[in-house]
Amino acid sequence: MLIAFDSTQQALRAEMLLEYAEVEIDICPTPKEITAGCALSIHFPEEDLTRVKEVIDQERVEIRGIFKPIEAGYEQLEL
Repeated sequence: MLIAFDSTQQALRAEMLLEYAEVEIDICPTPKEITAGCALSIHFPEEDLTRVKEVIDQERVEIRGIFKPIEAGYEQLEL
């Protein structure tokens, strides 16, 4: 799974919060299939989706969206 952001500040904030929540994450470049205002995205395992949503909601992290990889690129999830 992938989180895309509109700002680098929010990406770095989410990185810190998710690491504190003990979610296994990787910072990566935002794929070209996803239009976002920030070049950084965060990869995380699908089994952590519920925890990731909780952290984003509780801490009011501003995100572009959460995306699931599919054959043709990425599909945005409803939040």
